[in-house]
Amino acid sequence: MAESPRFQPVQPVRAYERIVEQVEDALARGDLAPGQRLPSERELVAQFAVSRSTVREALRVLESNGVVRSRPGDPNGPEILPFSSTALRKQLVRLARVDELTLAELIGFRMIMDGAAIQVASRLRTPAQLTELTDTLTAMRTAIDVDFAAFSEADLAFHDVIARISRNSLIETCNEVVRGVVLSLISNKIAHAPNSRALMLESLQHHTEVVDAIRDGDGTAAARIARQNMYDYYAGYVPEAEREALQALID
Repeated sequence: MAESPRFQPVQPVRAYERIVEQVEDALARGDLAPGQRLPSERELVAQFAVSRSTVREALRVLESNGVVRSRPGDPNGPEILPFSSTALRKQLVRLARVDELTLAELIGFRMIMDGAAIQVASRLRTPAQLTELTDTLTAMRTAIDVDFAAFSEADLAFHDVIARISRNSLIETCNEVVRGVVLSLISNKIAHAPNSRALMLESLQHHTEVVDAIRDGDGTAAARIARQNMYDYYAGYVPEAEREALQALID
């Protein structure tokens, strides 16, 4: 007789999670818009046919996610809030940390997004912004003689300027979050690597070449150099079997 299959325990779906899903789905469809109000707590209890505590838990989650705002003693229902990059940032951090994205996937995403932002910046940059980028190179050069943390901070300033020049807040937010997650995973290894200084010097050279290409308006070259820099800087921390996808972004 064949052996019976082994099943995994199931997770019960909590009622408040279904309420959260319905509200977020209504926002996605456009049935709810920023500035509108949800029904009062009493009405929500009746519509969802759940207890008051379940509705309150759903509202607490929605408020934590930046979807609604409830004011104590307000006779009206919770207010739908406008889109916030802070809320998006929180969700992206959860995606990157909780859903077990690999380091290779995170680095690949950064290579794509950063390269695109640099290509756009090559066309949109102003003389003042070029000066600002050059100033970040000076800060990076100085930071090499301090430590990796100082260099990393100067590098972040460089990419912040690029994101602002590209005029795309979504790129800015995504790059900031993914970069933070990547560094949280391997910054200690980089800082204590025997070739840490060599890596920083090589990265500075690549950043200088990126700025030169941006100055020349050659977005394709600037993006390629940036992706190569990111690969050289991080690939050593990625399993060899996963590097092919990253190499495809620079070949």
